[in-house]
Amino acid sequence: MKKLAFETQLVHADRLLNKPQFGAVHEATNNSVLFEFEDVQGLVDVFQGKQAGHVYSRSSSSSAVSLQNMLNALDDGVGAVVFATGMAAISACFLSLLKAGDHVVVSQYLFGNTRSFMDSIENFGIEVSYADVTDITDLKSHIKKNTQLVFCETIANPVTQVADLQAIGEFCDARSILFAVDNTMTPNVLFDAKAVGASLLLTSLTKYIGGHGNVLGGVLVDSGLYDWTQFRNIADKYKVSDKKQWGLTQIKKKGLRDMGATLAPQSAHQISVGLETLTMRMRKTCANAQGLAKYLDSHRGVNAVHYPGLENHPQHERAKALFNRGFGGILSMELNADIDPHVFLNHLSLVISATHLGDTRTLALPVASTIFYENGEAERMKMGISDNLIRISVGIEELDDILADFDQAFEKTVR
Repeated sequence: MKKLAFETQLVHADRLLNKPQFGAVHEATNNSVLFEFEDVQGLVDVFQGKQAGHVYSRSSSSSAVSLQNMLNALDDGVGAVVFATGMAAISACFLSLLKAGDHVVVSQYLFGNTRSFMDSIENFGIEVSYADVTDITDLKSHIKKNTQLVFCETIANPVTQVADLQAIGEFCDARSILFAVDNTMTPNVLFDAKAVGASLLLTSLTKYIGGHGNVLGGVLVDSGLYDWTQFRNIADKYKVSDKKQWGLTQIKKKGLRDMGATLAPQSAHQISVGLETLTMRMRKTCANAQGLAKYLDSHRGVNAVHYPGLENHPQHERAKALFNRGFGGILSMELNADIDPHVFLNHLSLVISATHLGDTRTLALPVASTIFYENGEAERMKMGISDNLIRISVGIEELDDILADFDQAFEKTVR
């Protein structure tokens, strides 16, 4: 059979990769916490990594492994591990691989919760520098002898700055620095992370991949590009025979087993079902976001619109080269100074005021007073977040209905 198109692979991934029993098209949800071994030597061998299997569902289960197989195949990696949330995946990555005295360079535009986590790891003696990841020269200026990892998002949330991913990947490869990318905003139907040299790919499955606002999850995929023999923090006990698995082995043992942020079996099943329609949803979402961005960009009530699909976006040309199937579903707008963003949002009726993104429904919220409130005014200014900024996660409704809702809200608020 000829190689299947990517969209077709999404629909049939569970059936073809995991081969569920009894002709099922989805892997059965396995809720067992424990697993019986008729011969205790089998239990011992699984514990010691000599044999594949499950011993306790905090560490692994057939439900989690089935989802990992699908996500790893779609990103062409050498392995994946799923977690209870996207933040759990990020936390496990950093806390499993870094030690006191290490230095990391991260994007100065990081999403609020991720930024807060960076404050936490500094308490453990890990040094963090914040760089303008849209400018490779600025990023290079922050590199030190003890820099172990560079981390950024593909498109920043909420002002949509696009990192210079190609240049960062080439630089990290030349210096044997681990390059971790948060790909939540641009899942694999929009962006090929291996093409820019990403070592580790982190994604919140809660967002576009799950897609329906009904399940939490996160994943870390190892692209296979990084030489783990160059990474000084791998413990000897995790240096398995396959050197490409060193990093994932340590993350699974220290970050999942020891920290315990396990993805529930039913959640794994729901995410796998959401995965089937990812391409269709992203196609509609991107088209709607482009249409809404153009509408807002020409509206007299709007001071600025941030969306990579607009020609006036500072990284528009870069975004065109990186994201050849669409520019994502997140945009933000700065209302004119005389419009209160809270009042404006209260006038929307179809669009939901909620803190989430990647949903089938269009969502909006005031940024400065919610998800970036803890960062303070000075930090928000560095990130380009004004007090009048509204983030919009565009859904899959008919575009005319979305535009009509914004129209009526502007009619009630623009003088």
